[in-house]
Amino acid sequence: MNVNQTFHRWKTAILYVILSLMMIGLAGRLVYLMIYRSAYYTAKAEDLHLRERTIKAARGRILDRNGTVLADNRTVCTISVIHNQIKEPEETIAVLCRELELSEEEVRKKVEKRSSREVIATNVEKALGDKIRSCQLAGVKVDEDYKRYYPYDSLASKVLGFTGGDNQGVIGLEVKYEEFLKGTNGTILTLADAAGVELKDGREERIEPQAGKDLLTSLDVNIQQYAQQLAYETMEKKNAKGVSILVMNPQNGEIFALVNVPEFNLNTPFVLDQNLVSESAQQKALQETAEGMDAQERRNRMWRNSCVSDTYEPGSTFKVITAAAGLEAGVVALEDRFSCPGFRIVEDRKIRCHKVGGHGAENFLQGMMNSCNPVLIDVGQRLGVDEYYQYFEQFDLKGKTGIDIPGEASTIMHKKEAMGPVELATVSFGQSFQITPVQLVATVSSIINGGKRVTPHFGVEAKSSDGTWMHQFSYPVGKEILSAETSAKMRYILEQVVSEGSGKKAAIEGYRIGGKTATSEKLPRSRKKYISSFIGFAPADNPQVIALITIDEPEGIYYGGTIAAPVIADLFRNILPILGIQESANSG
Repeated sequence: MNVNQTFHRWKTAILYVILSLMMIGLAGRLVYLMIYRSAYYTAKAEDLHLRERTIKAARGRILDRNGTVLADNRTVCTISVIHNQIKEPEETIAVLCRELELSEEEVRKKVEKRSSREVIATNVEKALGDKIRSCQLAGVKVDEDYKRYYPYDSLASKVLGFTGGDNQGVIGLEVKYEEFLKGTNGTILTLADAAGVELKDGREERIEPQAGKDLLTSLDVNIQQYAQQLAYETMEKKNAKGVSILVMNPQNGEIFALVNVPEFNLNTPFVLDQNLVSESAQQKALQETAEGMDAQERRNRMWRNSCVSDTYEPGSTFKVITAAAGLEAGVVALEDRFSCPGFRIVEDRKIRCHKVGGHGAENFLQGMMNSCNPVLIDVGQRLGVDEYYQYFEQFDLKGKTGIDIPGEASTIMHKKEAMGPVELATVSFGQSFQITPVQLVATVSSIINGGKRVTPHFGVEAKSSDGTWMHQFSYPVGKEILSAETSAKMRYILEQVVSEGSGKKAAIEGYRIGGKTATSEKLPRSRKKYISSFIGFAPADNPQVIALITIDEPEGIYYGGTIAAPVIADLFRNILPILGIQESANSG
């Protein structure tokens, strides 16, 4: 009996000790939570009663070099519902369906969904948003937002790019300069009760948004408009698949205009087959549909900037590079004599000149003026594979230009070890390899501007709209790719090409113009399809502007000197005064 009593007493004591320790532990935990963690749990409690909505930041504008707005913002509204705050669900559904022209099933699903917030519609015109707000429907929120707006519709569409539903850049400058343009969103915080209903007398906190920075570009809206007009006229007249024009300052790489027609409307960028003014472009669109190409792939092609992302065989415009390398290396001089019988035999290949009967006896200057293939083949052979390849790399032709547009393609060139006499011969006059139009313009600019490599670009500076912040963009100072003496000789040669040679149709009375024509045959050669082009610059003695036009698959007469050179002449005739380039007393 005594033993049992003693055992029970021990059990009671042990239980008491355990309970005491538990009470002490709980008390300690409560002290810790109430004193040391009070701030944390107070914040958590507040979060349960806070409702958060985003205030979208205005995206920075894109401006041309003179401050003309190319991309702006329009105020729109986002319509959303908060389930716990809705008092008249049927009335709410009816009003939203009627005003937003949405199906009842779609709206009902969102109105009846038990969630903190459901978005009914975005990018609603402000007038309509104000109308819905005036209905004072409990639980319906109308928040102001911004939608990108492009005042000139399709102007420079493949340069500017556009934004998606989240107002972020998708292509072009919009995505390249996203970090400057996007801004920082703000927030609206409101108090709600346990049921999620906003308290009428509850506080509202606002964290104001910060607008994005404006982007000042080198584009000139007047030059871009005129170049685009000429490109469309040429496309329609020659029933071409497409036409590109690039206009740049050869001294610093600032791009005044870049046109790729057909362009698309930036305000409706997802609509397929826009601005197909030629039958050839329309047939291409029909072929893509017939081949089962999905809509997104077709849009990607429509948005593609061919001057930057597509390569092509440059043809005779590339003779500028071969000539510059030959003169710089000292393997040829202006007075060197050549003979053109209409072809050259290189190993087992007979490579023809564009003039079947040949040019006969001519010096190097005349060979360039005549755009004679055998003369340039001879210069290439004099250089040899090793030295020619050295100049190809010295002129930075193998890499990319570094243009501030996404998706730039690289040059497609023979590997040095696979380049024999035949490959060297064809490369010498612009065949059997491919470069981008922007690479050609950048390289020719470097050859005529005194020999310094330039980086093509659009971005000049980013700045806040109130002028309190500014960031100047800088571009690599190019290395010297050839001597000033060789550069001067090339300017002289190319001026003669226009004044007396194959580029006569680019001549403009009162101005000294230099340039080079080209007519390159597309692959496969059996299709007999061509790209006609002309690259020109002015003034010839001190170049301030350079322009390249490429006409893809023109019908009828397709020679670059006949159909491409006059377009650049027309372009220069109208834009040289805009650029402040005066007529020369020594011209023509």
